[in-house]
Amino acid sequence: MDINSTAFHASASAADSHNGRPLRLAVIVASNREGRFAPVISDWFLARAEQFGGLESEVVDVAQVELPTALSSRPSGQVAKELARTSAQLAAADAFVVVTPEYNHSYPAGLKNLIDWHGVEWHAKPVGFVSYGGLSGGLRAVEHLRQVFAELHAVTLRDTVSFHGPWGQFDQDGRHTEPEAAEAAVKSLLTQLTWWAQALRDAKSVRPFAA
Repeated sequence: MDINSTAFHASASAADSHNGRPLRLAVIVASNREGRFAPVISDWFLARAEQFGGLESEVVDVAQVELPTALSSRPSGQVAKELARTSAQLAAADAFVVVTPEYNHSYPAGLKNLIDWHGVEWHAKPVGFVSYGGLSGGLRAVEHLRQVFAELHAVTLRDTVSFHGPWGQFDQDGRHTEPEAAEAAVKSLLTQLTWWAQALRDAKSVRPFAA
């Protein structure tokens, strides 16, 4: 397992949410490959997010998003319906965590398609990453995603959770067999994520973000 994590101390917590509303977290499952391992990783993360507290999590699964690769400024029919659903999920989020594998030194095409169909939904919001893969633990996919989200005025977190060869690290019930390092990394990620989400949400309530 490759885990990039540093100690982070925040003066605010997710529980100190604006007007008593918990922070809304969209967990984006990036893989749509047949036989994918993604649900094991995303379920593990969602359980930790629930334990962390102060967050309302919703899954946006790329495998269940049906958007064409040809972008359109005037979508209609089924595309418009699908776009309305996913746009509403992303717009409602105060923060994102992308759970992504690494395909050929980068991230899945389905994830790029989801990102490109949207714009303002990403603006002035924090993005964290939970990655997995072979030798790099999916970190090459994360580094490519940082450039994409920077273009969309999002704030990506430095610290990540990454799993090197995860297929042998979880038992048949989805439990991590050696959890200490991963638990420390995910706590750091969620601490940073909630700090940024709270700070940016409060700032936007005072002054709307202008791209």
